[in-house]
Amino acid sequence: MSARLATRLAVPEIGWTSQADVIVVGSGIAGLTAALRLRRRVSRVLLVTKTVLDSGSTRWAQGGIAAALAPEDSPAEHLDDTLVAGAGLCDADAVRALVTDGPRRVRELASLGAHFDLAPNGEIALTREGGHHRDRIAHAGGDATGAEISRALIAALEAVRDDPGIEVLEHALVLDVLTAADGTACGVTLHVIGEGSRDGVGAALGRAVVLATGGIGQVFQSSTNPREATGDGIAAALRAGAEVADLEFVQFHPTVLWLGQHARGQQPLISEAVRGEGALLVDVNGVRFMPAVHEMAELAPRDVVAKAIVRQMASTGTGHVFLDARHLGRDFLHRRFPTIVNALAGHRFDLAEDLIPVAPAQHYHSGGIRVGADGRSSLPGLYAVGECSCTGVHGANRLASNSLLEGLVFAHRIADDVSSRLGGGELPQSEPVERPGPAGLLAATARVKVQRAASSGPGVIRTAGGLAGAARDLARLSSAGGCEAPEGAQKIDVTHGTAEWETMNLHTVASALTQVAALREETRGGHYREDFPQRDDDRWRGRLVSHLNPDGELVTRYEPLESTS
Repeated sequence: MSARLATRLAVPEIGWTSQADVIVVGSGIAGLTAALRLRRRVSRVLLVTKTVLDSGSTRWAQGGIAAALAPEDSPAEHLDDTLVAGAGLCDADAVRALVTDGPRRVRELASLGAHFDLAPNGEIALTREGGHHRDRIAHAGGDATGAEISRALIAALEAVRDDPGIEVLEHALVLDVLTAADGTACGVTLHVIGEGSRDGVGAALGRAVVLATGGIGQVFQSSTNPREATGDGIAAALRAGAEVADLEFVQFHPTVLWLGQHARGQQPLISEAVRGEGALLVDVNGVRFMPAVHEMAELAPRDVVAKAIVRQMASTGTGHVFLDARHLGRDFLHRRFPTIVNALAGHRFDLAEDLIPVAPAQHYHSGGIRVGADGRSSLPGLYAVGECSCTGVHGANRLASNSLLEGLVFAHRIADDVSSRLGGGELPQSEPVERPGPAGLLAATARVKVQRAASSGPGVIRTAGGLAGAARDLARLSSAGGCEAPEGAQKIDVTHGTAEWETMNLHTVASALTQVAALREETRGGHYREDFPQRDDDRWRGRLVSHLNPDGELVTRYEPLESTS
């Protein structure tokens, strides 16, 4: 049975309106890069961010950014490693764009002011992570790459803050993508959360909208994502009628600090770069198990390592395994991984002395709003970039450190495409109209039920029964604000507010994810079906593409990929 979801959020009346040529939603590497490049090419850009400019997932990225920068490396080798990690579902043309543009874009980032760690010869220092056959991971501050990239981009933005061609609106939650009578995206509705320059709900109108809203981590009980990662962009795009793809491919990072079975929310990540430098995985009996699983052992692709850990946990009857970095030495660990060392110290662990308990937790979403190489979605005027998008680069499983690169490369491509189209007179400003179909809202107290359903259904290990149970639990959650609830759902009064809108977004994403995960009856990449444990290229070498019809029904189709043979 197809999920039935709201086509718009229930919101109070619009209290203010603003106008820009392009609206960019999100201030990670993707949103900041797009906004800065657009500012030089169009008359007026509005950059909207949910809290402050340096919030979001980019600043938490530890390991680095991947690019073929070494003389002995090549884009072709980077492409090959990416295709292998993607388990047969990558869009080869999108990957080729990523790895070809990547080295230039990383060097431009360094020229902009991002201080990458340097080798003795003065070149950018490179390391290796899982799935890479070359040292091609550029890093900063040892293990604070995302924070340094974010700092550099925000500094570049602050340098042009007085430019009338760009406006920054902080503490603003995107609610819905506005659409015109012909279905074209023509702006967004926003809720300014008390500290912005405008109060309450308003409309920002634009000729193009770029969603760079990040991931879906808070859909799950345990994630490395910050609390802002509530799937707002994917949910808003779905409600507007845009296509999404590959939603079922959720990457669970293998080595997240295990704080007990009842730990919730954002969990401390221990970067794959620690294993890249030689740390080992052992079970509770001290047995190293990865060499028997994969030829690359601890540096196998993340889905392989995560599943191996889950199996080892099951065989030993424990909730974690151990990461052993003790042999790397205190001086090296403190120099190379200062952020991780300090984070572990806050939980009374010493990376140089202790075995560190780790277990997989949700980390990255390979699926999202379906876009082409220019970032265009299926909805005219709507673009998406970064983790909320699905370029096809990651396929069924993201190769380590390709995510920052994807945001950087495709933000440039979007800025160039948008400015070219606007300069050619395309995408005239349209007037928004109210969409048909149900409006919806969920009580903030339903969030824990959404997270429980997502973790038990489309979590690390999936089964038909678990997914069916999650779908039922999500369907039972009561809806208000005019959205028709399933028969038997308990109706409750819900007030408008940030927590309620976020909960509705989490419910929308969890419902769509659960439906497509139930349809894909195989195991591939980040999608692990215990009842269908083998990869099945005959039936499933393709992607599941979904959209909401005007009645709010989630419609999904299967698109086979062309044979590469």
